[in-house]
Amino acid sequence: MQNKVLIAGASGLVGTAAAISFAREGWQVIAASRRPPELLDDPNIHHVALDLQDPAACAEVCAQLNGVSHLVYTAVFELPGLVNGWSDPMQINTNGQMLKNLLDALVKSNRIQHVTLLQGTKAYGAMVGPMRVPARESQPRVEHPNFYWLQEDYLRAHAKDHDYDFTILRPQMIVGPNHGVVMNLPPVVGVYAALRQAEGLPLTFPGGADRALEAVDVRLVGDACLWSATNQCARGETYNLTNGEVFSWRDMWPAIAETLAMQTGDDEPLSVADYLMQRDGLWQSIVAQHNLVSHSLEQIVGESHYYADLCFAYGAVEPPPPIFVSTVKIHQAGFTQTYNSEESFCHWLRDLRRRRIIP
Repeated sequence: MQNKVLIAGASGLVGTAAAISFAREGWQVIAASRRPPELLDDPNIHHVALDLQDPAACAEVCAQLNGVSHLVYTAVFELPGLVNGWSDPMQINTNGQMLKNLLDALVKSNRIQHVTLLQGTKAYGAMVGPMRVPARESQPRVEHPNFYWLQEDYLRAHAKDHDYDFTILRPQMIVGPNHGVVMNLPPVVGVYAALRQAEGLPLTFPGGADRALEAVDVRLVGDACLWSATNQCARGETYNLTNGEVFSWRDMWPAIAETLAMQTGDDEPLSVADYLMQRDGLWQSIVAQHNLVSHSLEQIVGESHYYADLCFAYGAVEPPPPIFVSTVKIHQAGFTQTYNSEESFCHWLRDLRRRRIIP
C-alpha cells in the first residue's frame, strides 16, 4: 500500500518543499491549503482546498480522506506587518486553534502514525532577549508569548491520547522559490534589485550593522520532513535545521548582484519594506517591459519585505545579538544534508528569473 501524507499549508514555503520531497519518494501526497499551490506538478500530489480556521471545513475534508498515515503541519497565520504580530494573543490563539481543528478532525477517520510540526528559532527567545550561543534543543524552554508552546503542548498531549509519534523541526531563515509568502527573502531581493535598476541605481546593501547569520535551503527542510517521518530515531525529538555554515550579507552581496546582472555600491541604509511599497507603479512598468508574470508587489512579497528589514538589521548601529543554533543533534542522528548558503540564495534568484517572477 502506498504511503499517504497530508501536507497542511502546502502552498507555503516549507509545505511546497515537503510535498516535493515526499512525492519524489513515491508517497501519495494530499496538499491542503486555501489557495492552489503554484509549484506542485506531480501525479502523486493531489490538492484539497482547506481553511484551517474553519473547524467545520476541517471536519468535512478530513472525513473524506482515507488512509492518511502522516501529517506535515507547515501552516501559519500571520498578522499584517509580521513582526509585531508574533506576540499578539489573537495570532497565538489562532495558530493554536488551526492545528487543533485539523488534528481533532483527522484522527476521527485516519490512523495517524506520525506528525511533523514546524517551529523556528523564535523558540529560543531571540525576540525578547539574547539567545544562548549556540541554541540547543536540550536547553530549557524560554517562556515568552508565541504560538509554538501552545501548539507543542497540544500536540504532545494529543499524540499521547491517540498513540502517534511526532517530530518538531526548527529551521533558521528558510530560503526558497515561493513568492507571496510571509518569510522568504529571494523574491524581496529580486524586486528590490529590479526597482533599483529601473531607477538607474546600483544594488546597494540596505541593511544596518553587519553580523554573521545562518540560513537553510528549503529543499533541506523538505527532505528533513521526509527523514523525520521515516526514521525511528526522530520520534519525539526536536531538531534545529541550518545549511551547516554561517554567512554575512555584505560578503554574499556581490554574488547576489552578479546573479542579477547588477553593480554594487556603497551601503545605503533604508527600509526595504517602505522602499518597495512606495513603487508599485514603477513595478508595473517593469512587469510590462520585461513581460513578467502579472503580479502586484504585494502578490510577490507577501509579508516578506518586513522580514527583510529584520534580517538585514535595518536601523541597527551595533550588531544585534547573535542568533546561532547547533545542528549537531540532527547530524548525529543521521541527517547530514548541507547547502552552500550563497549558492542556495543565488539558485532561487535564478529560479525566480526563469519563472518570470522577476526580470
